[in-house]
Amino acid sequence: ACKRYACVSITGCEVKESPKWLQDKLNIIGLRPINNIVDITNYIMMAYGQPLHCFDADMVTGHKIVVRTQPEGTKFVTLDGEEHTLGEHDLSICNAEEPMCIAGIFGGKGSGTYETTKDVVLESAYFHPTWIRKSARRHGLSTDASYRFERGVDPNGQIYALKQAAILCKQLAGGKISMQIKDVYPEPMQDFPVRLNYEYAHRLIGKEIGAETIKNIATSLEMKIVKEDAEGIDLLVPAYRVDVQRPCDVVEDILRIYGYNNVEIPTQLKSSLTVQGDEDKAYHSQNLVAEQLVGEGFMEILNNSLSKASYYTDFDLNKYPNETTVKVMNPLSADLGVMRQTMLFGGLESVVRNINHKSQNLKFFEVGNTYIYNKEKWSEESPIKAYSQEAHMSLFITGKRVEGSWAHADEQSNIYELKAVVENILRRVGMPQNNVVIKHSDNNIFSKGVSYETRAGKVLVELGILSLKLKKAFDIEQDVFYADIHWDNLMKAVKKVNLTYTDISKYPSVSRDLALLVDKNVEFAQIEQIARQTEKKLLKSVVLFDVYEGEHLPEGKKSYAVNFILQDEEKTLNDKQIDAIMKKLIANLTGKLNAELR
Repeated sequence: ACKRYACVSITGCEVKESPKWLQDKLNIIGLRPINNIVDITNYIMMAYGQPLHCFDADMVTGHKIVVRTQPEGTKFVTLDGEEHTLGEHDLSICNAEEPMCIAGIFGGKGSGTYETTKDVVLESAYFHPTWIRKSARRHGLSTDASYRFERGVDPNGQIYALKQAAILCKQLAGGKISMQIKDVYPEPMQDFPVRLNYEYAHRLIGKEIGAETIKNIATSLEMKIVKEDAEGIDLLVPAYRVDVQRPCDVVEDILRIYGYNNVEIPTQLKSSLTVQGDEDKAYHSQNLVAEQLVGEGFMEILNNSLSKASYYTDFDLNKYPNETTVKVMNPLSADLGVMRQTMLFGGLESVVRNINHKSQNLKFFEVGNTYIYNKEKWSEESPIKAYSQEAHMSLFITGKRVEGSWAHADEQSNIYELKAVVENILRRVGMPQNNVVIKHSDNNIFSKGVSYETRAGKVLVELGILSLKLKKAFDIEQDVFYADIHWDNLMKAVKKVNLTYTDISKYPSVSRDLALLVDKNVEFAQIEQIARQTEKKLLKSVVLFDVYEGEHLPEGKKSYAVNFILQDEEKTLNDKQIDAIMKKLIANLTGKLNAELR
C-alpha cells in the first residue's frame, strides 16, 4: 500500500503569508493561498505532480512516523472538522500513538501548520493507486492529492520534490534543514517490460511506418530498448508511465507522436453485410415518430438517467416503489443517487425550468431508458439478472394550445390533444386499433388517466392528467398532461406488422349514427371495442359526438351518440350490406352492454 515513504524535518520556520509571486502562481491556477509552508507543498505538487504533506513537528509524538492501517471502527477527525471511521482498508500516517492523516487524501485536525508552528516535517510518498481510490470513495473525499495518487505518481520522483520543497522552506520561511532525508524504499519499483512486435504495431496503426521510426519514437519517450530482433523489440517503460504497460499502450504512444493525421485513409474499405434486426427496426420507428412529433410542434428534450432518490421515497408511487430503484454505489451527489424508474421527473424538471423562464406553453418529448431492480431475481450466481432496462418515450403538454392569435381565441391544451397525438403514434408504427384495449389507469401519478393495452394485457401507453400532489411538489400551477409510451412493449406488439400504403378509396364511405342508452358505468371504449370486434374489415372509424345525462332519462343511465363510418375499398356498399352490419352492431351492443336504442 505504501511502496515508498520519505520525510525531512525543518526547524525554526516562520509561518506567514507567502510572497506575492507565489500567491499569484497559486491564484492563477485556482488555488487559495493559505500560508507559506502549505503554499510551498501545493506549488511543488502542481509543478512536479508529486503531492506533499507538512506536519507540525510537535504533533509527531515520539518523533516517529508509522504508516499502517487502523483497527476497524477507529474514529478520526480531518482538517475540515468532519469525523470519519477508519478501518483495516484505510492507510494512515501515524505518530507513535495515533493517526495524523488519511494517507494520500486528507490531513487530520491539528496536524497541519499554523502561525504558532515553528518546526515542520515534510512528507513525500508513493501510495498504491487502488488503496487511495477506494479510501477516497469510501469516505466521500476528493482532494488534489488523492486525484494524483489515484492515477499513479512517479515512484522515483519523491526525493527530488522533497528537496525542492525543503529549499523553498529555507528561502521563504527562514527554516533550517535539521536532518538527512529519511527514505524508506524497501522494494524499488522496476520499469515495465513490454515486448512489441513490428507486425502487431503496423496492424494496429493501419500503416507500415518502419522499424526505425518505431525505435526512434520509443527512445524519445524514455523507453529503453533492451533487446532487438527481426520481429520486434523488448522495451523497458519508465515506472512513472503507469498507463503504458501493454503492447497496445506502447503503440498508442507511438501513434500519438507519429500523428493520427499521418495515417492515410485506405482506398478500399472492407465491410460485411448484416441483416436488419429488431433493434434496427425499433430505432427506425423511433426516428419516424420523432419526426412526426416535431412536425406536430413538439421539442425533444434529453435528461440525465441519474435521478434524485427522494422522488421515489417522498411521493409513495404505486408503480415506481423505492424497493425497485437501482441505487448508485458511489453517487456524485444526492441529486444523482439512483437510476430513473420513470422519465416523468426529468421531464417535469424541464417543464419547471421553462415555466420559470416565462415559456409556459410547452410540448416536449423524450426517448430513453428506465431501470428496474427486482430482488426476487437476484442470485449469487447471476446477480445481474435482478437488473433490467426498458425503452420508453415520454410526452408532455402544458399551457395553451393557441395564444395571441388574431384568427382564433386563446385555447387551453387538454388531455384529448395528447390522446390524439398518442393514437397517431400507434397508427404510425402500425399498431392495429382492434388489438388495443383502453382501460382506466391505476397509476397514482395521474389524477385521471387511461391505459392502452394489448389483448394479452401488456401495457403500451399510460396517459393522463398529472396529480395535484406532483404539481405542488414541483410548484407548477397549470395542468400538465403526460403520456408514457412503453416502447419495448409497443415494438413487440408490431413486430410482425408490415406497414403498407394504398390509394385513397375511389368508393364512397357511409355514415350511420346511433343514440344508445347505457348504464352510467359503461365507457365509450367498451362500445368502440365491441364495434371493432363486430366488423373488422369495413368499419373505418367509431366516434363519440355527444353524451347526455339528465332529465327524461331513467335513473343510472346516460346517452351516447356514436357515429360509425363504413367503407369498402373495392366497391360501393349497398343498403342491404349496410343494414346487415348495423343490425349486427346493435345486437352485440344490446347483448353485451345492455344498451338500448333511443
